[in-house]
Formats: sequence, structure tokens, C-alpha cells
Amino acid sequence: MVNMFFAHSYFYYIPIALQAFCAFHSYQRGTLNRWIFIIIFLPVIGSAIYLFSEVLSERRIRGPKVNIAAIVNPGGQIKKLEETVRFADTFANKIKLADAYLAGGYTEKAVELYEASLVGSFADNEHALSQLLKGYFTQERYDDVIATAQKIKQSQKFNKSEAHLLYAQALENTDQPKAAEQEFKAMKGRFSCFEQRYQYGMFLKRAGRDDDARRIFTELIDEVPHLGPVEKKNGRAWFGKAKEELKVMGA
Repeated sequence: MVNMFFAHSYFYYIPIALQAFCAFHSYQRGTLNRWIFIIIFLPVIGSAIYLFSEVLSERRIRGPKVNIAAIVNPGGQIKKLEETVRFADTFANKIKLADAYLAGGYTEKAVELYEASLVGSFADNEHALSQLLKGYFTQERYDDVIATAQKIKQSQKFNKSEAHLLYAQALENTDQPKAAEQEFKAMKGRFSCFEQRYQYGMFLKRAGRDDDARRIFTELIDEVPHLGPVEKKNGRAWFGKAKEELKVMGA
């Protein structure tokens, strides 16, 4: 009888966990307003529709792996990774743990582990340096962001990466507007780099260059009808933000 009770309790939480995952995933993509009622008021069916439409279809197109367990229970995932590191203290295991710390908001732990791991033959590991840069930016250690970016900026992956965007913003935050604009311009490309271009527009707006900012935001919006479904989905949040900025600016 008791076992039956716990079994029923376990299955009771599955739909809740699915709803939590779907809501979090939708929030990250900037589509929560469109999906929230389906996810909440159709618990199982709504979650299934969302997973098929937004997660599985994206995996077929782009191939990323979504770790549902890590999102629904990030603390449990971190504990598993900590145990793995205790059992096998390898560079790869430590970086996986540091990545989990960073994603879970444990920035100080993440930064400490990246710094301790980036030694010897692993000192120039691009992934770990990019992640460390993100941690530094969260801590507002902008000089460290810039110094770290110098180690990886020659990489082909760096040009359109989040790390490059944070590097540009760090330059702005250290009173280097010309250098910052040069980096923003390097990330500007038609039908791509939606977040980077939106942030470039915001940079121009903060600099009092409203006409240039309007042009950037308008270019973003004008491209939407010419984009494929994947690009529209990836840029949806930034198109919405650009529209809001144009409204505020009276464009």
C-alpha cells in the first residue's frame, strides 16, 4: 500500500517537471507569452505539443542535446558532476562541473574551477577560456574579460560568439568606446548575429547616436520576412526588443 502511494506520488510530479522544463525553455527563447497558457492549462498535452514543436523540431534541424534532468533538477546534476570529479579529477570532468556551476548561477565556484583548470597543456583551451570570460563578465571584472578575450580572439569561433559580444561590452564598460564599436561592427552581418546587432543598436543609443541606432533596429526588423523558420525562431526575442526600442524612440 505504501509502495503504491509513493509510486503514485512519483508519477504526479512528472507532468509538473515537464511543465517546468517547457516554461523555462520557452522563457529562454523569448516565446513564453505565446506558450504559457498551453503549457499551464493543458499540463500533459500542452507540454507534449511544446516539446514536439519547439524542442524536437529544433533538434532535428540543429542537433543540440537538451538535458531535461539538468534543467528540472540542476542541483542534482551538479552533485553528480561533483562526485564524478572526486572519482576522476580530469580536465574534462572539471570543466563539465564548472559549466554546470556557471549555468546554475554559482559564478564564483565556476570561475575558481576554470582558473584552477586552465594550467599546463590546457591553459589555452578555447571553451574553458570562453566560459571563464562569461564568469568574469557576470562578476563585472571587465579588465579580466578583456585580458581573457585577447587569448581567444583569433579563433574563427570567436567572431560571432557570446564571448565576443561580452568582450565588446567590457570595452564599453572600461571607457573604450572606439574599440567597443570596432568589435560590435565585426559582429554585424545580414540575416544573422541578431543579439549582437541589437546590442550594437543599444550601444549607439547609449552614445546618443539615435539615428544610427534606429538604422540598426530597422535593418533587423526589415530582414524578418526574408528569414527561414530557424532564423526567425532564434532571433524572435531580439526582433521584439528592436521593435520596442523603435517605439520608444518614436521611429
